[in-house]
Amino acid sequence: MSTPVANPHSDAAWLRAASDAAHGGAGAGLVQRDAQALSDVRATEPDGPGCRDDVAVLLLAEVKAGARLWGWSRIVLGGWPLRAVPGVRLVKALGSGHDGGFGLRPSVSRQGLFVLFDHERWADEFLHRSPLVQRYREQSIDFVLAKLRATSSRGSGSGAGMATTAPTPASGPVAALTRASIRPGRALQFWRHSPLSESALAAAAGCQLAVGLGEAPILRQATFSVWDSQAAMDAYARSGAHLEAIRGAMAGGWFSESMFVRFVPLLLQGTWRGRHYPLAPGAVP
Repeated sequence: MSTPVANPHSDAAWLRAASDAAHGGAGAGLVQRDAQALSDVRATEPDGPGCRDDVAVLLLAEVKAGARLWGWSRIVLGGWPLRAVPGVRLVKALGSGHDGGFGLRPSVSRQGLFVLFDHERWADEFLHRSPLVQRYREQSIDFVLAKLRATSSRGSGSGAGMATTAPTPASGPVAALTRASIRPGRALQFWRHSPLSESALAAAAGCQLAVGLGEAPILRQATFSVWDSQAAMDAYARSGAHLEAIRGAMAGGWFSESMFVRFVPLLLQGTWRGRHYPLAPGAVP
C-alpha cells in the first residue's frame, strides 16, 4: 500500500501532498491512490463498505521549548493538514490552559488534536503512518495517544455527533470527553464554576488523567479524562462542584452547543505529567 508522501517523517511533504490533493496538483495522484487502496481494503471487511464504526483518536502533547513555534503552527493550521486523509469526519486542533490544563491563562506548550474517523481501520492507518503523529512524538516532552470507541454520546460538536459503537465495559478503564460552546452572555457564570469543578476532577479518586482543552479562548472548552472504572467516573459526575456546575449550565442555558461522550479506550499509550501509560495490545511502537 502506498503512502501519501515519499518521506514519512517530512511534515512539509505531508502538507504539500494534502494541498496538491485539494487542488489537483502533483501529489493528488499519490493521495487518491492511497485513498483508493484503503477503500478497496475496507470493501472486503466483514461489516462491509459504508458501515458506521466511529473511532476517535486524541493526541495530547507537551511541546518542547525549541519547537513551540511549530506547535503553535499546528493550532493555526487546524484541521487543514488532514483534509486529504481518508476516513476523517471531524478534526479539532486544541489548545490548553496553563495551570494543569485548566483555566483562562493559555499554555504555550500543551495542546491536543482530536480526530474522528468513520472506521477503526482509518484510525489505525493514521496512528501508524501519519507523519504528523510522528512529528508530534519527536517534538514533545510528554506525549499521549488514545484510540477511543464511544459507549454513549449526547449532543454534537460543530454539528457532528458520534455513533455509539461499543457497550459499556463491565470493568476496566473508561474515558470521557465533554465539549461546550459557551454563550458569550453566560461566560462569566461558566468560569465562576469552572475552577472548583476542575480542581475536584484533578483530585477525584480513580481519575488516571485529566486535561482541559479548548478550540477557542474562553468560549469553546473541552475536558478529557480517563478513569479506573465506570463507577469512579459516575461518583465524580454525580457529586460536588461538578454536579453543581452541570445543574447551573442546564438551568441557565450556558451552552449554545454541547457534546458529552463516554468511551472505552482501545489504546492509551505514552507519558503525561510524569505518569506513564503502558502499551495496550496492538499499541503503536
